[in-house]
Amino acid sequence: MNTKEASPLRGRHFLTIAEYSAEEILKILEKAEELKAEKSGHKPLEGKILGMIFEKNSTRTRVSFEAGMLQLGGHAIFMNTQDSQLGRGESIADTAQVLSQYVDGIMIRTFSHDRIEELAANSGVPVINGLTDLAHPCQALADILTLKEHKKTLEGLKVAYVGDGNNVANSLMAICAKLGIDFAIAGPKKFWPTEEVLKTCKEFASTTGSKILVTENPVEAVRDADVVYSDVWTSMGQEDENAVRLMEFEGYQVNEELVSHAKPDYLFLHCLPAHRGEEVTSGVIDGPNSVVFQQAGNRMHAQKALLVELLKD
Repeated sequence: MNTKEASPLRGRHFLTIAEYSAEEILKILEKAEELKAEKSGHKPLEGKILGMIFEKNSTRTRVSFEAGMLQLGGHAIFMNTQDSQLGRGESIADTAQVLSQYVDGIMIRTFSHDRIEELAANSGVPVINGLTDLAHPCQALADILTLKEHKKTLEGLKVAYVGDGNNVANSLMAICAKLGIDFAIAGPKKFWPTEEVLKTCKEFASTTGSKILVTENPVEAVRDADVVYSDVWTSMGQEDENAVRLMEFEGYQVNEELVSHAKPDYLFLHCLPAHRGEEVTSGVIDGPNSVVFQQAGNRMHAQKALLVELLKD
């Protein structure tokens, strides 16, 4: 890509995977590979500022975005609800209009997806979803970047997700369906992705030939998988459900017996943080098939590419 030309994605919001075509997703991933390999110290976002709003705690999202902006020559400003007027009742719409005059882009990590949609509707600069209860699209970009690095091709792959049909599962299923990757998810039926999410992903899959399987049987999901993926059973904001969820998800642990049904060269992925001994055993997450720390590192590279595509003049 000619770096003197603005990206055709410039100025876009990045709220869900659904809003981007397969070609646009692959373009971001190609840019991520380019930036990860680059040693020149090129600063394509020199002078640019990213405002970061955190209504949920974070390790990977905060550090990867902040470090990424610095490496690109820009700057990131951290804001949480305790230290900003959002914590005193200022509306998300007013916040968007004010911040748009100070920064070149806004990343938010929040609860209800309605909040990020309201922020984007009132923002004059690109808004990036750092996580909502519905979607975690930046994680999905890092996941596929990791697959590309290890599997070299996405063609013919099967991804099996075992656990809660949460924001991570929603975005992972969507990106797999968009890119023609088979996707299986196993968990108790009451924790499956919503019918609306499943309907949307199946529509994507119908155009790419991707197969989507939703089952209560983890062995069925993992059988012949190239990738086995897990996440915590209790996400932030669900702490009062923890005891119940531990019982509900009994039998869905990713352990040595379960992964024996995957392909011998399967990859284990986890968005982290992990609860060893709950959703995954130490033997799996710390084993030779696990690439969870490279996956975590790829959050920064995928997001750097996204930032360049959305913010570069």
